[in-house]
Amino acid sequence: MNISEINSATKFSFTILVADDDPDDRFLLGLAFEELQGVGELHFVEDGEQLINYLCRQGEYTDPVLSPQAELIFLDINMPKKNGRQALAEIKADRYLMKIPVIVWSSSSSEEDIAFCHEAGADSYCTKPESYGEMVEVVRGLVAKYSFQES
Repeated sequence: MNISEINSATKFSFTILVADDDPDDRFLLGLAFEELQGVGELHFVEDGEQLINYLCRQGEYTDPVLSPQAELIFLDINMPKKNGRQALAEIKADRYLMKIPVIVWSSSSSEEDIAFCHEAGADSYCTKPESYGEMVEVVRGLVAKYSFQES
């Protein structure tokens, strides 16, 4: 399946977890995913601590029906409590979680941030697009790349 077939694809079960503390960014990303009808189920957490709790089924995330296993993670690096760098390091150090593709989705274009995230095991690093149309296209490409990979 290629990128142009994503919108016409039959709905399938694919869980995407977004960790971002900015409500506007979560809203826009949610809208972008709505435009890609049927690509998967979207879940949100607001910081790195919630992300790790979700992935490890702790606290409010113990019910696998309400918090299904993530198959793709969009991770902001600048978040409260536990930042994205710390969460990424924990995910990639865990033998079960390390298999989940992590896309760092950040407003930072700092070479230092990009290098750190790649060295820590991020599968992709994307600077948040400035326009909504560009965001939809970037998300479309990322979902096409990661949703059809064999685990």
